[in-house]
Amino acid sequence: MARTWARRGHTPVIQYCFNWHQLSAIAGLTFWSFYFRLLPGAINGQRVVEFLTALEAQIKRPLLIIWDRLQAHRSRLVKQFVESREGALQLEFLPGYAPELNPVEAIWAHLKPHEMANFLAENFAHLNQFARNRLKSMQRRPRLIAAFWKQAELPL
Repeated sequence: MARTWARRGHTPVIQYCFNWHQLSAIAGLTFWSFYFRLLPGAINGQRVVEFLTALEAQIKRPLLIIWDRLQAHRSRLVKQFVESREGALQLEFLPGYAPELNPVEAIWAHLKPHEMANFLAENFAHLNQFARNRLKSMQRRPRLIAAFWKQAELPL
C-alpha cells in the first residue's frame, strides 16, 4: 500500500499535469529468473513474437509457454510462429479469468505497490527507465522469484 502525508484535514493533491502514454509490459518467468520488456503502446501479436524470439535466443532450450488468454497470445501470427518452431516452442493456456494461476501477474502485483509506490514520473521516458530499473532489481532477488511461483495457485 502506498502512503502519503498531508496536514490533518487536508487531502493531499498531486499538482502535476502529465500527458500519459501507454506503457505495456510483457514478461516470462522461469523457476530461477524472469525476462521482461517494456514497450510503448499495446501488446499485439507482432510484439509477442518478438518477445518469444528473444526468449528463445536467451534461454536456448525448448520452451513450454503457459500464459493467459490475452488476444495477442492467441493471434494467428503467434500460432504461425509457434508452428514454425516445430516443437521447440509449446503453448498451454491457463483457464480464462484466472489471474491467480499466473505467476507473472505476481510480478506486476509486486511492482506497482511496492517497487513503484509513490513514484511520480517527470515524463514518459522517466517512467520507462524507473520501471525498467525496478524490474532489473527484482530479477536479482531469487527469494522474490520463488514467491511469485508460490503465490500462483498452480499445481507444480
